[in-house]
Amino acid sequence: MVEKCIKVTNEIKCPICNISTSTLNEHMKFCHNKKEFELAIIADKNKGLSDIEIGEKYCITYNQLEKIIRRATGLSISILKNQKEIKSLSPNDFKEETTTVWSFKSRGNWATHSGEYRGNWSPYIPRNVILRYSEPGDIVLDYFVGAGTTAVEAKLLGRRCIAHDINEKAIELAKKNVDFEVPKNKLLPEKIYEPDLSVMDARDLSYLKSDSIDLICAHPPYANIIHYTEFKEGDLSYLDTEHFLTEMEKVAMESYRVLKPGRKCVILIGDMRRHKHVVPLGFNLINVFLNAGFKLKELVIKRQHNCKTTGFWYANSIKFNFLLLAHEYLPIFEKPLFKPNMIKEQTATYGLVEPILAIPHLKKDLKEMETTTVWIFPEDKFENLLNKNVIERYRDRDHYRIINLSSCKNDLTENTFSNLNKKFNLLFIKSPCLNNENITHPYINIYLEKLKEIVYNASHYIKENGYCVIQTRDVRINDYLEPIAKYIYDSIKLHGFSLKEIIVTATENHKDKYSEKSQNLQIVHQYLLVYKKLNK
Repeated sequence: MVEKCIKVTNEIKCPICNISTSTLNEHMKFCHNKKEFELAIIADKNKGLSDIEIGEKYCITYNQLEKIIRRATGLSISILKNQKEIKSLSPNDFKEETTTVWSFKSRGNWATHSGEYRGNWSPYIPRNVILRYSEPGDIVLDYFVGAGTTAVEAKLLGRRCIAHDINEKAIELAKKNVDFEVPKNKLLPEKIYEPDLSVMDARDLSYLKSDSIDLICAHPPYANIIHYTEFKEGDLSYLDTEHFLTEMEKVAMESYRVLKPGRKCVILIGDMRRHKHVVPLGFNLINVFLNAGFKLKELVIKRQHNCKTTGFWYANSIKFNFLLLAHEYLPIFEKPLFKPNMIKEQTATYGLVEPILAIPHLKKDLKEMETTTVWIFPEDKFENLLNKNVIERYRDRDHYRIINLSSCKNDLTENTFSNLNKKFNLLFIKSPCLNNENITHPYINIYLEKLKEIVYNASHYIKENGYCVIQTRDVRINDYLEPIAKYIYDSIKLHGFSLKEIIVTATENHKDKYSEKSQNLQIVHQYLLVYKKLNK
């Protein structure tokens, strides 16, 4: 959350000591009863006052309010309510997801689910995962259970659940949330299992036997974006990115040990932003679990719906050239049944990757540019709108180049940069060569090598503060997903360039196009990796 004041205008008088103040920090220089001050805030929060109303009354920021609530309750929550009225035990008109883009306009409020616990995931996510990758009676493990979303869904769907959290207050809240009766109903499973909840550290699952868990379904903190305890030992939400990934290596190793071969481990993770550039926490955490021995079965993109920018934020998105993070990753890992064989694949026979200079046909000017990291366009206008958004946001006048990486030789192929006599501001590389259904691992290596060659050669022609945008997509080989965008990030390390954005693109109505459930999810998303050339 961006640190900002709820009210920063005129000074007000503190309702506790009647001293004029403009911020909480300034006020604390004078107020000798900090505890009474915070108790008054909590009392107003219990009465139902909104964050904005509390900010105006006490002149504090959102971040300061969160700290006060966390100190008082031991939880990072937004609503102080103990009782929840259960209106239904299942979502209306629920359909299992069939593609790699999951988008829930409503977060879900059946059973005891709510958005009170900051950063908790939509119950639609564990519901989809549990239904697709487990059977009634299976054991589901969640070692970052928070307020209990996974445990509630496991109970409703007739699965056994072992749920942990480092925060004892979170476990207390989770126990309240799973404490409800499930009436006998034909729409619900025949046998209901009460979740086993306890305070534990996700890095140490030594009490669990190896190969004993049927499904792992967890939502860890995103490094130090949101703090979930008041500096408790073992709370990963206080760690910087590098330290967080190091500790998650222990979580991944334990996950691999306790999971049964052939079963799935599903983790939700998002990216971060530092100094106006994206920090690809998602790709880095995927590497952690792959290094532990897992294979990547699917890579789902979870779209967020609370990031629409209008007015002030829209204008600033254009002025300062930034996008609001609106996507998260849901990698679905599999513990292999056997150790991977070393059989070498045949080299692709359908042509090498060839760079072709292209000129896009842009129809009319954009009425409104995209301002988040998820771009959804109508299928018949997809390429045109994507091209226009990239070119209008990142080009400098007409100084840009577009290159298509084709999988077949073409008479137009030439030494792409041999005839250039001036620098340009934007290089846009597109990858139609990845649309082939028969891609092999050697061909992916060819693609990555050709891409690196082009990018390295072009880097000398891109102006300072210019951009290199790479459009790419994930592919599937032998029932496993190959995360091409992650491979590009791992392999392309340009001196003087920094990764500015990771953008996810897809077409509208993809969910309707693939309505029937199949063994694998339909890959419907693509990526734009935006690299910026920095000043010397």
